[in-house]
Amino acid sequence: MSTVITMSKLPDFFRIRQIFEAPVVVDIPATVAEELAGLNLRERINPGDSVAITAGSRGIANIDLIIKAIVDHLKSLGAEPFIVPAMGSHAGGTAEGQRALIEGYGVTEQFCGCPIKASMETVIVCQTKEGFPVHFDKHASEADHVVVCGRVKPHTNFVGDIESGLMKMMLIGLGKHAGAKIYHRAIQDHSFGQILRSVAGEVLKRCKVVAGVGIVENGYDKTAKIEAVSPERFEEREKELLILAKRLMPRLPFRYVDVLVLDEIGKNISGSGMDTNIVGRKFHEHQAAAEEYPKVKRIVVRGLTKETHGNAAGIGIAEFVKSGAIAGMDRHITTINCLTGGHPGGAQIPITYDTDQEIFDAALGVIGLVDPPEAKILWVKNTLELAFVECSAIYLEKARERDDLEILTDLRPLPLDGEGNLPNYGEFVPDALVH
Repeated sequence: MSTVITMSKLPDFFRIRQIFEAPVVVDIPATVAEELAGLNLRERINPGDSVAITAGSRGIANIDLIIKAIVDHLKSLGAEPFIVPAMGSHAGGTAEGQRALIEGYGVTEQFCGCPIKASMETVIVCQTKEGFPVHFDKHASEADHVVVCGRVKPHTNFVGDIESGLMKMMLIGLGKHAGAKIYHRAIQDHSFGQILRSVAGEVLKRCKVVAGVGIVENGYDKTAKIEAVSPERFEEREKELLILAKRLMPRLPFRYVDVLVLDEIGKNISGSGMDTNIVGRKFHEHQAAAEEYPKVKRIVVRGLTKETHGNAAGIGIAEFVKSGAIAGMDRHITTINCLTGGHPGGAQIPITYDTDQEIFDAALGVIGLVDPPEAKILWVKNTLELAFVECSAIYLEKARERDDLEILTDLRPLPLDGEGNLPNYGEFVPDALVH
């Protein structure tokens, strides 16, 4: 006879604050100006020269201030900068969508003081030694110089001494939809590292890249480091910046989780909607690899970010999803993005329910021989904002032993309403603070 799990059997929860190492850049414009001044670009950029600056699709902290500061420095040299959206197939693979996406981050012509030139058109620069074409944004190809701006962080699918950053921006970002599509196909036949170096090498050789601006964030989603890099040092410095990024990246507070509840996923959070480095799904969609942590048995997605504009890429990594998230999903945009990235499973629809109560009932029935009151459950807003975490009661004793965790509340029930739904994570204000 089957056992029906009722909400009364759910564990109580307590809230913690995680204490991460958190260097921070205090003055963004001054830091960008100082870093670029160190490259002495006046020796390479003449007054009147046009300079394309890349703007990607990720939700990078202070990206509007950083790009504006790059624009201002180039103007101080007498150059004529402009911004190009550089994000592969994101925003539906359309110029209008990509322009709207960066404008949503505050990267507008009015704020930055220069034009935005958005196009999905590319030029073919050359053929790689592997035998496929190198695509490059048409507007960027027509500029006298290119400045590559991007965040350095662990990639959500690939592992290497270089993962996501300036080198990848020259492939997937500036390659637009056409380039991203062929590069991801090539990666399946070769390796990420080989294709990354092959294409980036050709771009650096042929496409007038004059500088890079690498960004590293801390565990609180704040700007930890900004560094201007000369083109000949891209590979060397990106390796070192990746080591820093890995050390500073946020993480879940515990290594073993029965059910992870995410309020939202989205392209502004991660290329895979949820950061697979955080949830332990970098190598397999529905379980951690042998030496991979954390080990999360079931993932629940409650919604999509507004900034993702319906792109639910990565939703297929989860086992359960609320129907509201599916209602907000643009299947066309999601499909284009996942197929371009060579990850069709990322667009597949998980088991769907209308309420959180239904999801808990189902999820707690497929976590093994664990009674629901003893279940290891974590509830967070998304995989980018992990300073505050709701933890089920089973974690309390372990949390008390950790000096990197601050316990903020007493144990109390989850705030489910009469229809069996939780509030949005940000709207849930603890009312039982520890004194």
